[in-house]
Amino acid sequence: MKTISINTSNIILSISSGFLLTCSFPKIGLDWLVWFALVPLLISLKNSSLTNSFRLGFFAGLAHYITLLYWLSHTMQTYGHLPVYLCISVLFLLASYLSLYLAFFSIIVKKLCTKPANCLFIIPCLWVSLEYIRNYLFSGFPWGLLGYSQFNRLHLIQISDIFGIYGVSFLIALANATIFLILLYITKSKWKEVRVTKRLAGGSISVFVLIICIVFIYGKWRIESIDNLISASKSLKITLVQGNIEQSIKWDPAFQTATTEKYVKLSLSAKKEKSDLVVWPETATPFYFLYDRPLSKKVQEGIHDTNTNFLIGSPSFVRRKNTIEYYNSAYLISPDGRVCGKYDKAHLVPFGEYVPFKKWLPFIGKMVEAVGDFSTGQKGKTIKCNDYNLGLLICYEIIFPELSRTMAKNGAALLVNITNDAWYGRTSAPYQHFSMAIFRAIENRRSLIRAANTGISGFIDPVGRIIASTPLFQEKVITRSVPIIYKTSIYSGSGDLFAIACLVAMLILLILYKGEGNLDKKTLGMWTK
Repeated sequence: MKTISINTSNIILSISSGFLLTCSFPKIGLDWLVWFALVPLLISLKNSSLTNSFRLGFFAGLAHYITLLYWLSHTMQTYGHLPVYLCISVLFLLASYLSLYLAFFSIIVKKLCTKPANCLFIIPCLWVSLEYIRNYLFSGFPWGLLGYSQFNRLHLIQISDIFGIYGVSFLIALANATIFLILLYITKSKWKEVRVTKRLAGGSISVFVLIICIVFIYGKWRIESIDNLISASKSLKITLVQGNIEQSIKWDPAFQTATTEKYVKLSLSAKKEKSDLVVWPETATPFYFLYDRPLSKKVQEGIHDTNTNFLIGSPSFVRRKNTIEYYNSAYLISPDGRVCGKYDKAHLVPFGEYVPFKKWLPFIGKMVEAVGDFSTGQKGKTIKCNDYNLGLLICYEIIFPELSRTMAKNGAALLVNITNDAWYGRTSAPYQHFSMAIFRAIENRRSLIRAANTGISGFIDPVGRIIASTPLFQEKVITRSVPIIYKTSIYSGSGDLFAIACLVAMLILLILYKGEGNLDKKTLGMWTK
């Protein structure tokens, strides 16, 4: 079989798509670029073979994920103590894995889109299907899904309480497909020897405009209705403490006492606020709480003096026969120093909290110091605090929609994300991490508070508005009142039915695919009419 070489201009187009995608996310944050970021890639597929389509998608993915996740190299070098060449190699391996999703996207689009009209249905459904798979495959890494780029477009992203983040991604992919068809029409170009008619171009614009208008109308109505709920609801006064402890000294025994005293001192400064809850970040206590008695006593005395409930992050362990199980935990402590509840992190960070495939990757050690591999806690567990339940999400658990959804379904009235983003320095990672938390608030219609060791800490209301936030690498104590809503959203109740429906539809089309890219025309026509 003759191999067709890749045209240089097509490579440039595909790589351009990757860069445009990255520029849509924080820190750069040119979120409007994402609405046509996939168009150059789609243009490059127009006259490419299936093999080259796969390659072009892969190139686009590499350009995107290496530039989006560049901060991983910094983290591995600084805290994993890996040589530079290994850090770059690991980053390239992860980017290559994620690029396969864009590669499969490209080849399936080329296969299934037998005529231009099919693109309007297949492109958004396929994109959502692949994002959904990425959320779960190999423990999942749903960082940088398309929809997250729109975190500050409040009217647009309110549909997340029905469809989740995937609904926003679908809308963006549909916009790319529409623009692609319009370009084909304007340039009189063909897709698989078929021209885009005036009727199809006009119809695709009309469909997209109609959908986007419905989305904005829903968003406006939903914001107003949730605001009415907020005005009639009770509120809790919460204090967040951002200690700004450098990661390089965090686990140094010489600094443990100073770190503990710093958090206690900062918390006492908020005593006059008379908060219902004071929240410390992930592993704010760089020791085993309740096991290290002198330091634990300092914390308990500080809590007693502040005279309110505290939620603190701390590593913990449990002895089981001949083994010791370690956990990344959060303790709820009453004003008299008693532990009222404990949450153990359920979704661990690969290489940060455990090493997957140890046998094959012996050169990569864990980056979390002072403990062994962590064990997983119970998913969906909530903690009772006075008359309400807390849904705890530690570190990057916040990027997994199903975790916060399960907690809301289990009665969590408030979502709490505690994290330590000191790992990432001043890169774009803390901004990307914080932006994803906004969707968990909207999806479940819950207030969400976030305490981060070096930032970004903040308060997000059930509409997704950022009530207050902190800058990076500053000591901060901020107190705000957040509304408590108990009403369950459609998404909290039904989950990712929309994403699953997209996946099922794509599987059906793939099963029905025949021969050299021909689908049963009658069947495909049913989907694209």
